[in-house]
Amino acid sequence: MNRPTNLSNALLLALLLGTSATLAGALGMLLLSSVVTTAYAVCIAPLRARLSDSGLLLASLLLAATLTSCANILGQRWALQWHQALGFYSGLIALQCVVLEYNGFFRQARTERLKFFGLSSGLLLTLAVLRELLGQGHLGRGLSERWQGLVLFNEGLHLFTLVPGAFILLGLLLAARQALTRSNALSKETHHP
Repeated sequence: MNRPTNLSNALLLALLLGTSATLAGALGMLLLSSVVTTAYAVCIAPLRARLSDSGLLLASLLLAATLTSCANILGQRWALQWHQALGFYSGLIALQCVVLEYNGFFRQARTERLKFFGLSSGLLLTLAVLRELLGQGHLGRGLSERWQGLVLFNEGLHLFTLVPGAFILLGLLLAARQALTRSNALSKETHHP
């Protein structure tokens, strides 16, 4: 089984940076992508053994596009404001499903899939929390009509609400992760004279 390649990671990066400006947007996209990807995995499994490679690709495209379109319609019906802000990115979910199918992701063990989903979800939520806190000065203002959110300061750094600020913040998070893993690796090494 192949691991997801750079193309699938690049598609995930577009979703990550585009939908993580607010915690509400990230939670909405996480819910939408979880539902579509799970429904896709359930529906494509019985078709996989019955179709050839080209037939499977066509079925995969049709199924992913249909599920994403249905989820988009439901998003328009129940969360129009969210859909107007982030509906553009929901089409990438269908493309992500097709690329993951092509790379054998859905044929991996369930633990591997859950690990990938957990890591990508954690990164999305972490980036959304940091971008909203640093960029707007508050957290969770759009989650409920009654709750005004957690306000830390009145104005944030507007750069972090934009995609270039998300790239900078993602780079800082990756640098912090690398520094932590490197320091753990160095502490485990033993030096003998």
